[in-house]
Amino acid sequence: MWNRISSLIWKEILAVLFDPKSRLSIFIPPLIQLFIFTFAATLDVKDVPIGILNQDSGEQSIELIERLHGSPMFQQIVFLKGVQEIGPFIDNQKGLMVVSFTETFSRLLNADKKADIQLILDGRRSNSAQIVSGYITTIVDQFNSEFAALERYPQQNAKLYPINWFNPNLLYYWYNNPSLVATLSMLTCLIVTTQSIARERELGTFDQLLVSPLVPLEILIGKIVPGIIIGMAEGSLMIAIGVFILGVPFTGSIFLFLAALLVFVTAISGIGLFISSLSATQQQAMLGTFVFMMPSILLSGFATPVENMPEWLQPAAYAIPLTYMLVISKGIYLKAMPALIVFENIWPMVIIGFCTILGAGWFFRRRISYT
Repeated sequence: MWNRISSLIWKEILAVLFDPKSRLSIFIPPLIQLFIFTFAATLDVKDVPIGILNQDSGEQSIELIERLHGSPMFQQIVFLKGVQEIGPFIDNQKGLMVVSFTETFSRLLNADKKADIQLILDGRRSNSAQIVSGYITTIVDQFNSEFAALERYPQQNAKLYPINWFNPNLLYYWYNNPSLVATLSMLTCLIVTTQSIARERELGTFDQLLVSPLVPLEILIGKIVPGIIIGMAEGSLMIAIGVFILGVPFTGSIFLFLAALLVFVTAISGIGLFISSLSATQQQAMLGTFVFMMPSILLSGFATPVENMPEWLQPAAYAIPLTYMLVISKGIYLKAMPALIVFENIWPMVIIGFCTILGAGWFFRRRISYT
């Protein structure tokens, strides 16, 4: 029995490795996506073009403008000549924000009175606008503190000293890389398993497989295991690149991570085999892969927290294996997540994997009986 299964597994692996299209689609795109998503798909806001309308020209407004100009976040500053230029500047997306100083700004500050600064933000880029607004607020708060100390105005004694655990420099790719290990492993595993049965049908070898000594259970195992092996290999490669090339720290147990990854790709293999059983051609299988991939990534918490989704949609997120693997990946990578918490996220994937493989096997047997 095991000789027959191992022969089928080896045949599937060779079919993937020696097919130029399959080999290219499995290894090259994930590597390209790893570097693109790590460095390009970032929520960090840098080199933001902003406009400044200074109707004051006093000492304090010039000092604050110099602070904005010296910030690494604002490398492109456009000075506007009048209020009438604010609308076209924002409407034509020449900048994300306009900082407006009234003509009494410096005079009010020197008189120990409240002076307002107006921020006009482009709401079409809401996330970037919120981040830039936070940058401006920090710079203005620091200016206020130093100005009050210089003029010996009374200040509040409470000060805020933020400390960032697990990611001290708030490097976004430290967050992104662990998430990509799970996501790209899922993509690779899906590509291998969804193509397996569809390839047999398209090449006309599926009937030969049915008349071989292999029973349906052996065929099922032989089709699932190659996806697990290649998915594990892809995940291990992504970890090595993240740690040794990108410099992302791996603080937890590698063996615990690989155990969780094994459960994860097993659950994904069952889904892939189900898609493959539905597909008559490899093109249909590939389309089915991307139909499953997009909702999985959007609902898993990769881009936005699951808690921010509507309550009626959150149960769907918890039915996706990627939701749990992202928690494990980021937790083991960055904060040495304890084994108990890892197991709390593994057992739902075990249940999902059992259901997906059982469902794929049932549907696979039905398709065999109709063949």
